[in-house]
Amino acid sequence: MATILVTGANGQLGSEIQNLTREFGQHEFLMTDLEKLNITSLPSLKKLFNNNKVEYIINCAAFTDVDKAEEDKKEAEKVNIVGVSNLAKLASNYQIKMFHISTDYVFDGQGSKPYSEDSPVNPLGVYGQTKYKGEVEARRHTQTMIIRTSWLYSKYGKNFLKTILRLGEEKSEIGVVYDQVGSPTNAADLAALILNIIDGTERDASYFKPGIYHYTNEGVCSWYDFAMEIKYQSGFDCKINPIRTENYPTPAKRPAYSVLDKKKITQAYNLEIPYWRYSLVKCLNELVKK
Repeated sequence: MATILVTGANGQLGSEIQNLTREFGQHEFLMTDLEKLNITSLPSLKKLFNNNKVEYIINCAAFTDVDKAEEDKKEAEKVNIVGVSNLAKLASNYQIKMFHISTDYVFDGQGSKPYSEDSPVNPLGVYGQTKYKGEVEARRHTQTMIIRTSWLYSKYGKNFLKTILRLGEEKSEIGVVYDQVGSPTNAADLAALILNIIDGTERDASYFKPGIYHYTNEGVCSWYDFAMEIKYQSGFDCKINPIRTENYPTPAKRPAYSVLDKKKITQAYNLEIPYWRYSLVKCLNELVKK
């Protein structure tokens, strides 16, 4: 049995981890959100680690509002850099293994083939910049797995899937960009991956392999393709028009191509990663039950 601290436990990924706690009931989970634990407060973290023998940290806490980060840079830096630095320092002091979640937005999207973990980073906006600097802080602790993911969605929280489902019922016609390409990721799949790695590590310590990894669902699509598949699977009548990014201006610039190469994690853990359409259907079915 291991004691696992989950920060940002009420976000999409944290909620999916909570959903799996029964399945991984041999472990003890400390689920924390901003109200229970502010990762930017070193004294609060020290108190928690002094009172609990934590063996793993899954850091899901982040400032993830890409556009808001442009106007609230200080808060984004506080959570995405200072908070991660605090966790990494204490994880090192207390010999705790750490999972840190990062993003495809560390890349500029100018490439035309999937980005590997060694591809040069060049974030376009404040969100990507702070997430990359957070990676640098996380790597100061040698027992950290950094997992970059993309286009995360879930049956919990606010996300693209939920937005399209809502607009599909409310509107007769919407526009979705077709010139941004990436890979959707069901947060439930990422949650299961992390907990399975912890399970494997409990059986054999060498199963935990520190470093940077990429994980998304298999396959590639545009946001327009993603929206059309949501429409096809859910059956709403709203017309979806493909539009160019330049016709949908946002405060933060997005990468045009942010497909992540997953060979490293696939080989390290002998994974068969679900195709994005399959995982979407699974999530939609769970939403109906929910």
